[in-house]
Amino acid sequence: MINPFTNFSKKKIGGLLLILVIIIAFGFGGFGGGFQTGNQNNIAKINNTNISTKDFMDYLNQSGLSQQVIKENIDKNILEELLSTLVSKTLLDLEIKDLNLEMSEDVIIKRLKKNKNFQDVSGNFQRTLYEKFLLTNNTTAPMYEIRLKNNELQKQLFTYVSGGAKSPKFLVNKYYKQKNRKLDINYINLNKFYKKKDSFTDKDLQIFINENSDKLKQDYIDFSYVVLSPKNLIGVDDYNQAFFNKIDDIENKISKNIDFKTIVEELDIKSISIKNYINLENKKTTENIIYNSRKNKVEILDHDGSFIFYKIDKTNTKIPNISDNNFKKQIKNLLYQKQKFEFNRNILDQINKKIFTQNSFDKFGKDEVEIIRLNSIQDDKKFEINSVEILYSLPINTFTLITDNEDNVFIAKTVEYEDSTISQNSDEFKTISNEASAQNRNSILKSYDYLLNDKYKVIVNEKTLNRVKNYFR
Repeated sequence: MINPFTNFSKKKIGGLLLILVIIIAFGFGGFGGGFQTGNQNNIAKINNTNISTKDFMDYLNQSGLSQQVIKENIDKNILEELLSTLVSKTLLDLEIKDLNLEMSEDVIIKRLKKNKNFQDVSGNFQRTLYEKFLLTNNTTAPMYEIRLKNNELQKQLFTYVSGGAKSPKFLVNKYYKQKNRKLDINYINLNKFYKKKDSFTDKDLQIFINENSDKLKQDYIDFSYVVLSPKNLIGVDDYNQAFFNKIDDIENKISKNIDFKTIVEELDIKSISIKNYINLENKKTTENIIYNSRKNKVEILDHDGSFIFYKIDKTNTKIPNISDNNFKKQIKNLLYQKQKFEFNRNILDQINKKIFTQNSFDKFGKDEVEIIRLNSIQDDKKFEINSVEILYSLPINTFTLITDNEDNVFIAKTVEYEDSTISQNSDEFKTISNEASAQNRNSILKSYDYLLNDKYKVIVNEKTLNRVKNYFR
């Protein structure tokens, strides 16, 4: 079926969820085995604070998600994700209460009056604009103001934890040097040391197939399909409500187990039938899209503005024939990747055991050693950014394996650093100071996360969660 969950991931659930919420969500032991004792109406517990099933159902109702969306995404952990968000929100409320953070009604009123959505062109607060906003968003003034108060208290919490983190000048200088340090690298591309794909013989291929026969079995399918468009469904070129009503009608018939052939005959559209099909090249063709969705025997897929309606007639699982050129190409690629992995792992083992030396590097490189200067820790023109960060974390004269954005692998050696300095009177110093302070705040929040990890214990009642899941099934 067409999946309405695709838009769900883009929604903000439960109001203002700052970085810390994401960090701490279920970071306290995760989903446990359920309460040892206690009320089966409680779905979660944070220390001595219970989250009841009613609390969770109320939260689901407030999320704006329909029962149909939740039902269709039960197996994609939608309820676990929503419960995780509710637990995070509850945990923050507990922390705010523990720290005695408060907000008066006067402050809330000031926040409302400063909201530009509720002001006229002269900047004056207009009650009518506020009430229109409430009606449009299907909420009441008390509900909105409680949400506003909670959001502001969460901001206070994060300000309380990290708001005063300002870096001293020596840390700003250190931060600048780290960000702008030049690093000279010697490196060798390992591609030339791998066995070429075309050098694998038929005997090599057959041995690999015999050793991995169960893993190499693939589905061959017989299927029929039609591509639905406004033209062949309603006789026009444009997508309109009538077209989508037709799609909904087809989905309803599928849910009533009306067979593919009957539906297609009623639509008066000729279907295409394919026999013994397998996707070996993984190109974005209609047939491959159906093949990749074959677990659903009958389905409508939304793809690039068109709808593919298909039915899987038969599935036969077997090893493809070695005479098939695409299969042979696939096996050669697997063999190539296998020996490439083993080759790289052998070098990495030597590096980790500190038996890979300058002599080892010279033997590999001979006249193939290349030299590059990285201009900062963000310089990813040659190597992918994670590899650059690894290089900057290593001492001089250290060897490591790194990659570029095309997955080429290199042996690299750090050769020399060159540091830059920044004048405290320069315009750039203030910008760097702000960046350093932000980094300090992030470090403080991470430390605060560890503190909360010890302070709060979260347990989820699996039986109650499963009962809620069954309600939506």
